[in-house]
Amino acid sequence: MSDRLRPETVIDLASSAGTLLEVLREAPPLTHCITNAVVTGFTANVLLAVGAAPAMVDIVDEAGLFAGVASGLLINLGTPTPEQRAASLEAVAGATASGTPWVLDPVAIGALPVRTALAHELVVHRPTAVRGNASEILALAGLSAGGRGVDATDTTDAAADAAVSLAHRFGSIVAVSGPVDLITDGQRVLRVANGHELLTRVTGGGCALGAVMAAFLGAARSTDIDALTAVASASLVYTVAAERAAAVATGPGSFAVELLDALAAVSAADVAAAARVESGTL
Repeated sequence: MSDRLRPETVIDLASSAGTLLEVLREAPPLTHCITNAVVTGFTANVLLAVGAAPAMVDIVDEAGLFAGVASGLLINLGTPTPEQRAASLEAVAGATASGTPWVLDPVAIGALPVRTALAHELVVHRPTAVRGNASEILALAGLSAGGRGVDATDTTDAAADAAVSLAHRFGSIVAVSGPVDLITDGQRVLRVANGHELLTRVTGGGCALGAVMAAFLGAARSTDIDALTAVASASLVYTVAAERAAAVATGPGSFAVELLDALAAVSAADVAAAARVESGTL
């Protein structure tokens, strides 16, 4: 895949990210998360820190109803118990019926059959966004057997064509997380180069980003900002906060705490000053 990069778009994305951050904090989007047992608390705290309102509703006969009133929905397949699998399908149906934007995070798919089948069943319902590492995106596109558990064994650039293919097939924004995040709608591509290696040393670093994307998509509903920009804005705010947290952390433990504080403190001006973004067309 080739694209023509336009670094001047840094200003545009940073401005939109700042706008959405302010909108989110003024009217916290109710962010419905069906996520894995390992990261539930951390994800909720990340959403609270950035300014959103988390709700971890993963019970059958409640999930669909709640998705209909939520501002945004995350479906994360990290620990897909039978109850969660049924609740996820119910929530997606509720979100689709009500127009609630939703994010699919196909955690560790490829070699593991239950979650892989569920991811393929869910993606046909056309998620607003799909977020995963390179190996997960390749596996969802049917081009790889997946990575090593939750860890990617492929590069972001190696998954670029798969991301574009998924975006075209399902009308979704596809975000490939890595040292440089790649976000595409199948025609346009954004690369966000902010972030820090310590995000990979904290359980839930990537999973929580999916929830932040759902929150930003929810906030964008009251603006004229499109889904591609909303998803990329979430990545930008989150990774700028990660850099600020890493600057004062002494290791993974303190980083997890500092990340929450950085998300609560980061401003539109901070995002504009730190943004490292490139944009192009395919």
